[in-house]
Amino acid sequence: MDLAFADRAHLWHPFTQQRGWEEEEPLIVERAEGTELIDSRGRRYVDGVSSLWCNVHGHRHPRIDAAIRDQLDRMAHSTMLGLSHPPAIELARRLAEIAPPGLTRVFYSDSGSTAAEIALKMAFQYWHQQGRPERTRFIALRDAYHGDTIGSVSVGGIDLFHSLYRPLLFDTLKAEPGDVAGMELLLAEHSGETAAVIMEPLVQGAAGMLVHPDGYLRQVRELCDRHDVLLILDEVATGFGRTGTMFACEQEGVAPDLLCLAKGITGGYLPLAATLATERIYEGFLGEFEELRTLFHGHTYTGNPLACAAALASLAVFEEEGTLERLAPKIELLGELLEPLAAHPAVAEIRRRGFMTGIELLGYPLELRMGHRVTLEARSRGAIIRPLGDVVVLMPPLSISEPDLGRLVEITAQAIDAATRAAEQPRAA
Repeated sequence: MDLAFADRAHLWHPFTQQRGWEEEEPLIVERAEGTELIDSRGRRYVDGVSSLWCNVHGHRHPRIDAAIRDQLDRMAHSTMLGLSHPPAIELARRLAEIAPPGLTRVFYSDSGSTAAEIALKMAFQYWHQQGRPERTRFIALRDAYHGDTIGSVSVGGIDLFHSLYRPLLFDTLKAEPGDVAGMELLLAEHSGETAAVIMEPLVQGAAGMLVHPDGYLRQVRELCDRHDVLLILDEVATGFGRTGTMFACEQEGVAPDLLCLAKGITGGYLPLAATLATERIYEGFLGEFEELRTLFHGHTYTGNPLACAAALASLAVFEEEGTLERLAPKIELLGELLEPLAAHPAVAEIRRRGFMTGIELLGYPLELRMGHRVTLEARSRGAIIRPLGDVVVLMPPLSISEPDLGRLVEITAQAIDAATRAAEQPRAA
């Protein structure tokens, strides 16, 4: 079968203008080993974005592979409506053990979008059942991204992704990231009608790796407590070691009321998400059947056994291989490697927290697709990266070796240089 032809004839790729896609030779990934992807022609590439921010320990990790095979010999899937199964139970217990204090209840779904959607519904319904039905509003940050379902888009704020759908969305209040006084004013004016504040802690990923000032998260938590407003933290991108600690909120000693997890939860193997809640939230849904206090939400593949087995194995690898301890020197090395690139004439700014890096290019016309050009140049040199507009993102697996980390940054620098020089040539002519 001609895979490229079949792809163009039948596939619709996410976040992709298909006309542009059909004009280029597709890269078809056939295999993966460690932190490399291998295409259908046998060419190898450093996985510079962890297969969209989710791969943690590398591809084909023997511990996780074995766990999935073992679970497959037992059961591939069973509903959790009226039933339960060991992997989901054990994983819920482990997540409660490693999560910030007080998060004791786990509700499974299948993506970051649904994890956020569920948190919004929990917060809304919680206040309704507390006799506070007027608390219906949510405060989110400007340039927020929490997923692509209608509820998660409603608390989003990236016009490129969200503005078209405005007529479908519910209204939310927007706070300026890092502006404590602005958040305090919003809460003071709307606390009686606000259900929750939702935010990514420390770093807003899809916004272009926007890094919050130190102490901001802690101050928002204090403001929420003062106004008796719930705090939802979306750690879909920042969780499982991306910022240097298991969860980003640990770095400021903050525990939310609701925590959204996905991406790295299975080590990047299978779709799984979890929304963690406190006992306070959980108990707000308890009652007699006829009181209809149930959270009426669920997914066919909720708590899929294969995904839960992968997640349990991934958490075991964190302990067995000292993943976070071994990450610390690589985070320091990454900073050193990026220093020369920060001086490149085409680079406006480099933003970084832990292993999350955004390299913002100087303003180029939209039609140049400069970020995409950098991606193609990197690909030709042996690395897979993906931009957010003209912000080049580097977020490799936590397991990447120091030589491969150096190779990734070197290729990225070469790609930026080549793409931006090529764009300048017609101007000079």
